[in-house]
Amino acid sequence: MSDWTLFEVFVRSKHGLNHKHVGSVHAADAAMALENARELYTRRNEGVSLWVVPSAAITASAPDEKEPLFDPSNDKIYRHASFYELPAEVGHM
Repeated sequence: MSDWTLFEVFVRSKHGLNHKHVGSVHAADAAMALENARELYTRRNEGVSLWVVPSAAITASAPDEKEPLFDPSNDKIYRHASFYELPAEVGHM
């Protein structure tokens, strides 16, 4: 088991909702990770969909990177749809 991969598990509880991280499992491959996740995290029909992702494949921001990543976007003009005109056939957007 020492060479098994760590997978992060995400469960969607109902159709239309987002997947939420619920924990981790170790497995030899993705198929086994899906089975292990199903056994651990959806035993009582809690979910309608499962995702398993190798932990090493996830890239996340660090708390100390909050300011540069999440600063208000007011200074980023390209994020505002104010520099072009809508065609008349679009209607009242």
